[in-house]
Amino acid sequence: MPLKRAIRFLENVKEKKEIVPFRKFNHRVGRKAQAKAWGHTQGRWPKKSAEFLLQLLRNAESNAEYKGLDTDHLVIEHIQVQRAAKVRRRTYRAHGRINPYMSSPCHVEVILSEKEEIVSKPTDDVGKVKKESKKKQRRILARGDY
Repeated sequence: MPLKRAIRFLENVKEKKEIVPFRKFNHRVGRKAQAKAWGHTQGRWPKKSAEFLLQLLRNAESNAEYKGLDTDHLVIEHIQVQRAAKVRRRTYRAHGRINPYMSSPCHVEVILSEKEEIVSKPTDDVGKVKKESKKKQRRILARGDY
């Protein structure tokens, strides 16, 4: 997905103009009409996640600009989220008990690349080679007519 389109999509998610389809882990996720745009029935508008991803994509865009890449032709080549180590805290309960109060952070990996221009195929038949079957090639090699 082009970077500009991804940023626009996440801003639309925050404003509930576009929906994020939930294809997996979708138990008890409500059905929404906007999900039909993705060929699915269930979806949500994860505002907090969209804000974090927007911040990350804008940071990646500014890094690419600093490196001298053309930001109009940037494409998200790879994006991956991994579970990070849990941060342990404690909460104090009644009768002197203590329970864990854990947060579940994650690592987000984003790789952007500049979109290469598509080169069209030449229309002339100059470099066309006639294909021969493997059987015919073996016969030619056996005779020595090469």
